Amino acid sequence: MPDDSGLIERTKAQHIVYQGRILTIRRDEVYLPDGREAFRELVSHPGAVAVCALTEQNEVLLVRQFRYAYGEVLLEVPAGKLERGEDPFAAVQRELEEETGAAGTDWAYLGQYYSSVGFCDERIHFYKCRVTAMGAAHPDEDEYLHLVKMPLAEARQLVLDGKIPDGKSQALLLRVSVDS
Repeated sequence: MPDDSGLIERTKAQHIVYQGRILTIRRDEVYLPDGREAFRELVSHPGAVAVCALTEQNEVLLVRQFRYAYGEVLLEVPAGKLERGEDPFAAVQRELEEETGAAGTDWAYLGQYYSSVGFCDERIHFYKCRVTAMGAAHPDEDEYLHLVKMPLAEARQLVLDGKIPDGKSQALLLRVSVDS
């Protein structure tokens, strides 16, 4: 493993520019590895979870929802924001049930996804599970979703065809294995 110590930036000062319900925006002063000073703009986010929930027939549960930032309805894996200090496994179980009405078993943790490494500290925890039961979804009151069920192979092809542009969904759908 190479020695990365010559790449590390050190924080001199942090300045909060905006504090919202979900996001904090900072403008930090940093020391570069060579000692010069620079600024870094950072969006701080509490993190999130995402799940690839598979039926016995290896169909994946997806949701369609409008994403205001893009002005589009997108097809995505079920996902949601962590509350500060919340356990990711508890959060992913909650989000799956809220967004799809599904309960899962055989849960597996598949690692983390860094959504925008250039300016954001959000980490999305990836999981997969097997669907054991379906009930009624009950999304948050400001969340409008349509459940979509399709073969995992078809969802992966939609990623490759550019029809699922959401990064977390792309990464998780291409990472998950039905055999493990």
